[in-house]
Amino acid sequence: MLRSKPVPIDAVYVPTARKKTLHPETARVLAEDILENGLKTPIQVREDGARYVLVEGLHRLEAMRFLGETTIDAYLVQARRH
Repeated sequence: MLRSKPVPIDAVYVPTARKKTLHPETARVLAEDILENGLKTPIQVREDGARYVLVEGLHRLEAMRFLGETTIDAYLVQARRH
C-alpha cells in the first residue's frame, strides 16, 4: 500500500508539457474546496535526485501553492521518464 509523505512544494518540478494543461480557475476552485475539506488525495511524484517530478496532481499542487502552503502530501511512485 502506498504511504504519503509531506514534500516541499518548491522541490516539485512540473514538466513543461504538464504546465500547459493548467487551468487557473480549476486550481482556484479546488483551493476553496481544500480550505473547507482538506486535501483528500495526495499528488504523485517520482524522485529525481534532490527534487521530485510531478506525475499526477497539477491542480492540487497549484491549489496548495495558491493557499500559501509550503508542503504537500505526496505518494512516491515509480514512473517512466517522458
